[in-house]
Amino acid sequence: MTSIAWWRGAVIYQIYPRSFQDTNGDGVGDLKGIAERLDYVASLGVDAIWISPFFKSPMADFGYDIADFRAVDPLFGGLADFDRLVAEAHRRRLKVMIDQVLSHTSAQHPWFLESRSSRRNPKADWYVWADPASDGSPPNNWQAIFGGAAWRWEPRRQQYYLHNFLESQPDLNFHNPDVPAAMLDNLKFWLDRGVDGLRLDAINFCYHDRLLRNNPPKPAELRKGLGFAADNPYAYQYHWYNNTQPENLGFLTDLRRLLDRYPGAVGLGEISAEDSLATMAEYIGETRLHMAYSFELLTEEYRAAHIRSTVESLERQMPHGWPCWTISNHDVARVMTRWGGGAASPGMSSMLSAMVCSLRGSVCIYQGEELGLPEAGLPFEALRDPFGLAFWPSFKGRDGCRTPMPWLDTPDGGFTTGTPWLPVPPEHLPLAVSRQEANPDSPLNALRRFLRWRRQQPPLCRGDIEFVELPEPLLAFTRTLDSQSILAVFNLSDRPQAAALPALGPITPLETHGLSAGRVAGGRIELPGHGVLFAHVAQEQRKRLG
Repeated sequence: MTSIAWWRGAVIYQIYPRSFQDTNGDGVGDLKGIAERLDYVASLGVDAIWISPFFKSPMADFGYDIADFRAVDPLFGGLADFDRLVAEAHRRRLKVMIDQVLSHTSAQHPWFLESRSSRRNPKADWYVWADPASDGSPPNNWQAIFGGAAWRWEPRRQQYYLHNFLESQPDLNFHNPDVPAAMLDNLKFWLDRGVDGLRLDAINFCYHDRLLRNNPPKPAELRKGLGFAADNPYAYQYHWYNNTQPENLGFLTDLRRLLDRYPGAVGLGEISAEDSLATMAEYIGETRLHMAYSFELLTEEYRAAHIRSTVESLERQMPHGWPCWTISNHDVARVMTRWGGGAASPGMSSMLSAMVCSLRGSVCIYQGEELGLPEAGLPFEALRDPFGLAFWPSFKGRDGCRTPMPWLDTPDGGFTTGTPWLPVPPEHLPLAVSRQEANPDSPLNALRRFLRWRRQQPPLCRGDIEFVELPEPLLAFTRTLDSQSILAVFNLSDRPQAAALPALGPITPLETHGLSAGRVAGGRIELPGHGVLFAHVAQEQRKRLG
């Protein structure tokens, strides 16, 4: 009998450590805080945790600018705290995934300090250096994601260095074979410590075009989307040359060989490319990454047609690969604001969680998503995110989704005894864990019930997916595994909806999932606002869908 890989159909809970639980009163969450809250995480019914960066860093980008890939930043504790966290998670049967940022380092990393010191040193070619144009300007037109040219002048070398993100995040030169070898060795360090998986940040940014060709301009009507506002110069270009280069595929093969030396270890890539779905399909496979996700469901577009077309497009390009889906994370406005307008709607929160957990693939749930938290509204003076500070007020940055986790309905949210690094939003306190624990109908308890029920439905965890034609705002599909097939229908609106259910014949509704349930009557499906319907479909009837 073939064992089923743990990550297929897994629900992965993302923890942003700065904002999860502070145990020493400095206002910043830490690894001990995560360990203290593992019983809560396990109670959700998730399979794994993904911990955002906790490595030594000057925190210019709050941990995504790493100064030592093998050290825990003192803000978060030490290696002993990490080892204890892994052991405690495993004791609760939770897998542990950690962020790895491979394409760049902090400008304070010893490698960069050496590299920038001269053109002749052992690390001279470890970063992307280029001579200026004849007029002294940058070598090409590449733009940084956080705004402005992607090149910074370095007087010590009389050259520019590339930074696709902040200027304090210089890009590594993966064309130098010593660089990917060193990064793989860093990954091995954490795999040897017992981590079960790696979430690979911006994994398609490792390689750049050797010829440093200019990116072509993008028409104005195509400049908004995938998290980049139209007033960000990064949106003005097709990013054909500063990322997603063909050499990356060879590196992914080497990375997969490393992972395969650790039974059960998994690689999950984050993709942000001109055609992210095509890149996902290319990056996933037996010799590359196990899973990947992109930003298609992290935009503001909230329609059944968009969700369906995104999934179907990926399915066409990757019929045998395994995707990972997410509708919230630490980089985008929370889904209850992005798709729900910020209104408190327990039904919508529960429906959206069930919807994303029913798609074919694995799922990442961002901390607080289980509570139905809206995006926090922060004044300019409270912002810490350099992205938001640069583009205020048209873009308010990522701080609104990174505020402290509300554990208690108290001013500090039970997060810290000190001053939190970001304010605890008053509007989050009525949604605190302590309040929702006591309410059987809360989004928190609804998610717990649903994930317990989902575990008993193999088609929802590992089955194929096929969409069913229903009008907006209804999203419908079947998940089929062997001889079992389940129909899933979701009402994306807050108003009751009814529609004929074509080409299925009699179905048997399932009502033990604990969500606001629809019903079938007279050949029609009827759903309350933000309602759902799950039903068994007989195998011979399911074949009619084709």
